[in-house]
Amino acid sequence: MAAIEIKRVSGEYGFEAKDEQGNTVHLDNSPDSGGHNFGVRPMQALLIGLGSCSGIDVISILKKQRQELQGYHMVIEGEREKVQDFSLWKTVHMTFNLTGNLDPDKAYKACQLSVEKYCSVAETLRRAGCTITWEVNVNKV
Repeated sequence: MAAIEIKRVSGEYGFEAKDEQGNTVHLDNSPDSGGHNFGVRPMQALLIGLGSCSGIDVISILKKQRQELQGYHMVIEGEREKVQDFSLWKTVHMTFNLTGNLDPDKAYKACQLSVEKYCSVAETLRRAGCTITWEVNVNKV
């Protein structure tokens, strides 16, 4: 079982979250809701989790395929639904930008396997009704 500790450390809504190994993340509310940009918003942190989960998958798959990945850059854009009490992610688009001596078909397949099969955060979002789209750009060196 994972254990995360969260304590308020800055202003009204500035939190520090710490995992079992002592790694920390700063989170805050938006300034228009009383925050002070101390850290990322919790819903942004969910997209960060999606990107890093998928990134670990993609890099691992490419390593197993003996692909020479030299650069990895991802952009994630999301739109939230508008409801009164909460606002879930409605759509998320992931752009994988991969650089190296890569076979484009293997790069595409690695990203597909991550988003559609292995990434637990992607599956969590899908089960909440989010539509996830993605694209892959391969830049050879």
